[in-house]
Amino acid sequence: MKPLFQRSDFHAVSCKLPAAVALAALLALASGPVSASAASDATPPAAGSAPAKAPARHPLKGVVLDIRADRSALIVKHEEIPGVMRAMTMLLKVDAPTLAAAQKDQAITGLLVRKPDGWWLEEVKPAN
Repeated sequence: MKPLFQRSDFHAVSCKLPAAVALAALLALASGPVSASAASDATPPAAGSAPAKAPARHPLKGVVLDIRADRSALIVKHEEIPGVMRAMTMLLKVDAPTLAAAQKDQAITGLLVRKPDGWWLEEVKPAN
């Protein structure tokens, strides 16, 4: 019957153990020193408290084809937005002042923004 550990097995494990301890120490140092008071005073960040990354804003040129007051939106036929989308006609949500100022067949410029509730058009101005 063979013993569970032979001398050669013990030697292999004991040689690897100091390397594992050294690696763990390096990882601990890489995260920076922590004082006893800092560790006890630290509170974990609240869920969702990290600053949200601002959504990307893309310049848009287009024409208002229709005004959908019931949906706070405009139907806009816009040019291609390179790297974002091809030229198309789509419903874009807008704020109340933009909705009130919009006119059918008006050429506009603005910033296209993707938000959790859909595509929005911001900073809308008549095109020159």
